[in-house]
Amino acid sequence: FERKNDDLYLRLPVDLFVAVMGGEVVVPTLDGNLSLSVPAGSQGGQTIRLKGKGMPNLRNPRKFGDLYVRLQLQIPTQLSDKERSLWEELNRLRRS
Repeated sequence: FERKNDDLYLRLPVDLFVAVMGGEVVVPTLDGNLSLSVPAGSQGGQTIRLKGKGMPNLRNPRKFGDLYVRLQLQIPTQLSDKERSLWEELNRLRRS
């Protein structure tokens, strides 16, 4: 986490397939893990705000900052022959 005033910032690794198709990921928070719905078509560097999940305000401990989750896409580096074939097929489909 990185803190700026009452807000927290987190870089969260997200599987490429979750970013493309959408899905649920687990986000660590000060209150424990939270399930976050990643919208289909999410981009690397995209930020999702979780309101009230940051640090408590020093002057008013009942008020909390926000948690900003920045998506970091995880690109597969090692593909099986089958996976490579499927990626090539997707590439052909997108070009036609």
